[in-house]
Amino acid sequence: MMSKTNNVVFKGLYVVAWIIFVGLCIEAGGLLVNFFFSLYKPAFIGNLYQKLDLTETYKNNRMVFLGIYSFILVISVLKACLFYIVIRLMHKMDLAKPFSSFVAAQILQISYYTLSIGLLSHIARQLTENYLAHYGVVANKVNQFWEDSQAFILMGAVIYIIATIFKKGVDIQHENDLTV
Repeated sequence: MMSKTNNVVFKGLYVVAWIIFVGLCIEAGGLLVNFFFSLYKPAFIGNLYQKLDLTETYKNNRMVFLGIYSFILVISVLKACLFYIVIRLMHKMDLAKPFSSFVAAQILQISYYTLSIGLLSHIARQLTENYLAHYGVVANKVNQFWEDSQAFILMGAVIYIIATIFKKGVDIQHENDLTV
């Protein structure tokens, strides 16, 4: 049985997850608007969300611009999706009986999203730092979108291990339920 304190903490974390999710959705939406404005009205970029000004890159090489912005958009959307899954997990999880196949599947899905964010962020950071400097890409402008790549990779690996253990726990619980 879960204590009252743990229940309050869980509900507090649920609210925090919603706040983070809304923030990530706003960020992804703002970046999407920036992207379309940068294609059709580049003069307004300085006034848009986070002032992500890649106009020089756009002028020098549109494919590089599209590639960098694609990484930024995909990573941003994946982060929002990750927190949507966390919210769905927290909403549907029965705290009295947390070991269920639904919870195990959600934790596994969270690990995949986290690992994907980390790997894409790492690839984007390496490309930006090592190969795109001669196209006018200033790494400092875009590093904020993938500076935490190593943390996401490590977190994804840890969550995957937890998901594997959780799935085994669900299997053992199911086996015990059948033998009783």
